[in-house]
Amino acid sequence: MTGAGAPTPRGGVRLGSVVGVPVLIGPSWFLMAAFLTFSIGQALVGSIGAGQAYVVGGSFAVLLGLSVLLHEMGHCFVARAFGLPVRRITIGFMAGATEITEPPQTPGREYAVAVAGPMVSLLLAGLGVGLLPLFDRSSLTGRVVENVAITNGLIAAFNLLPGLPLDGGRVLRALIWRVWGDPERATWAAAWAGRVVAVVVVPLVLVVLLPWAGYGGNGSTNVIWAALIAAYIYSMATATLKRSEAMRRLPAVSVAALARPALRVPADMPLAEAVRRAQAANMRGLVVVDAADRLEAVVSEAAVVATPEQRRPWVTVGMLAKRLEPGLLLDPSLRGEALLDAMRAHPSAEYVSEDKATGEVRVLVSDDVAKALTA
Repeated sequence: MTGAGAPTPRGGVRLGSVVGVPVLIGPSWFLMAAFLTFSIGQALVGSIGAGQAYVVGGSFAVLLGLSVLLHEMGHCFVARAFGLPVRRITIGFMAGATEITEPPQTPGREYAVAVAGPMVSLLLAGLGVGLLPLFDRSSLTGRVVENVAITNGLIAAFNLLPGLPLDGGRVLRALIWRVWGDPERATWAAAWAGRVVAVVVVPLVLVVLLPWAGYGGNGSTNVIWAALIAAYIYSMATATLKRSEAMRRLPAVSVAALARPALRVPADMPLAEAVRRAQAANMRGLVVVDAADRLEAVVSEAAVVATPEQRRPWVTVGMLAKRLEPGLLLDPSLRGEALLDAMRAHPSAEYVSEDKATGEVRVLVSDDVAKALTA
């Protein structure tokens, strides 16, 4: 799985790096490896003995992790070939993640980056199938080679399901983007397809089709796996929908539209009097100025709310203000991505904007920006 929105598990063990990109293995992978080793070993112990059974189970877990890594390296190499920055590759419980910090700028690049991983998996599956005739399939080596084919075939098939956050969903997004010419509409459609995959396709394949074809574990195991995978895909598709909705609203988010009119007050003014004057002037922000009327600080709304009314006559606004560092003074014309970049560079609950022509001062509250993107 890949993309700017791909989830990356926190923590983990660093394995090294590939073309300068750190490779991490998440703690959850070790849980999965232990579970696979035990469950496969238990299923085979009656036919090939405990020793070989658990070796086969362990080899399946290790080969699955290695296959996922090679799959993600396919994404990484193609992304880097297009000049896209890759922060890290992480192998976790449900999937791998190649964290690309900038989205592809064209449908063609999106398609190429997305399809690279499954193509690597299909190549490895074909290699395993091609080597099978060279070994006795009942031998330990034969079973390991068979596992190479099975694990990579499953990885390719799973990732090519046409719904976000899977690679097949990014392929679908690229195709819809090419037809509609709108990347956000394409994201919306591919994310909804991901929800359908989670609710319909995953349970159908794991609970109905695989047991009918004679593959997979018992019914309860298949149901548990189907529930875990479906919940993962559905939650990630839903998160993608929310991000897409925020991106659609982003152009309308601006300092001019969201900043609140603010009252200039001296630092030694009692809070009660400052609040009274602001309410009388229908202003919702307080900005501290010096004797020359220059902006000095912005008063914290949270601190004002937390101050009991009976204490406000004895508390000055300066006691509740945050000094205006350069990054907290925003250009009134900022909007969209440029505004978010400015806020990310200097995180704060409040920012100040001053119109040099009119002298009007406004306070931009971070929560107001968040609500405009998500409401």
